[in-house]
Amino acid sequence: MQFVVKRDTLLKSLNFVQGIVEKKNTLPILSNVLLQLKDKKLSIVATDLDIIFYDEILDVKIINEGSTTTSAAILYDILRKISSNSELNFDLKSENKLSLKSENADFSLLCLPTDNFPTFADEFEGQEISLNNNRFLKLLSKTKISISNDDTRHYLNGIFLHLTEAHGRNFLTGVATDSHRLSSSSLEIENNKHFSSLILPRKTVFQLCSLLSETSDQLLMQTSDNKIKFSLGNIKLISKVIDGKFPDYKKVVPTTNDKTLVVSSKEFINSIERVASVSLDRKEGVKLSINKDNIQLSVNSANSGEGNEKIKAQFSSENLNISFNSKYLIDIASEVEDKNLKMNLKDSISPVLIEDVSDKNSYYVIMPMKI
Repeated sequence: MQFVVKRDTLLKSLNFVQGIVEKKNTLPILSNVLLQLKDKKLSIVATDLDIIFYDEILDVKIINEGSTTTSAAILYDILRKISSNSELNFDLKSENKLSLKSENADFSLLCLPTDNFPTFADEFEGQEISLNNNRFLKLLSKTKISISNDDTRHYLNGIFLHLTEAHGRNFLTGVATDSHRLSSSSLEIENNKHFSSLILPRKTVFQLCSLLSETSDQLLMQTSDNKIKFSLGNIKLISKVIDGKFPDYKKVVPTTNDKTLVVSSKEFINSIERVASVSLDRKEGVKLSINKDNIQLSVNSANSGEGNEKIKAQFSSENLNISFNSKYLIDIASEVEDKNLKMNLKDSISPVLIEDVSDKNSYYVIMPMKI
């Protein structure tokens, strides 16, 4: 196997690979990236057995076809330190030695044969759905903040993707919850009755966000049994889905909250961050004392002190005291597109509905906390 490829082209692909491969793995082959020269293209493959990343590089000079696997982390680290636009000369000298030359540098990389590298079938029966890249990225970004890290309830460790309908229009909706907060965002699609609801794993969500933010290619999504495939130009991301039943989230979405609070999103975030600075624990509760035209924010930490600040706001009811996890509030407020944050409240202990006036297809629910 022998080929020449541009450093920047290969580095871009290897950058995505880093989020897939496991640095410490009981199976050494899973720390490697597969390099395969065939049919006038260089294929890049990486997997952790749950996610498969596949990329094709067409701008490559092939001298001899073949394949091998080598450490994804080491190859990536070397390429990062080689000058931009440099040519990389690869030559497989033996089954376990891959030569890499560029400019005045010369490397001999250890390899593992491809025989033990996991194979995968790119066969999907489900109908392909075309999605707008930026809108789907927005859906993932707005919902991923509420993904649970509690592995005992594995069905909450991802985003629930499903079809919904409203006012005669069809939507692909994403929902995530960790039982303390819930995020929901939807994008309008053409009617597709063949899409089956699924839970997209946390790691897949973050890798997909990374891919979508780096490319403007049209996104194609396809499902089959317990797998899902995303295609972006020459890149494919195939992932297992979470085996489990997502809870009926609509039961926790408030519908009778009649007290409305409107506050500047930016001022709200900045104020929370300032008063929360008094505590080293970012999960410390922030107390909101809400009046007709202002909010008094306060954090009281037994270990480090107290912080208070008053900001302008509009409240449609009488005074109300309520407390929240400060990090959760900041996470949600940071995703709101409108200059103002709209909170619909009932009392000091009931779930609160947060709306984004500039994005009618997204909303958040947050539980108050006792402090």
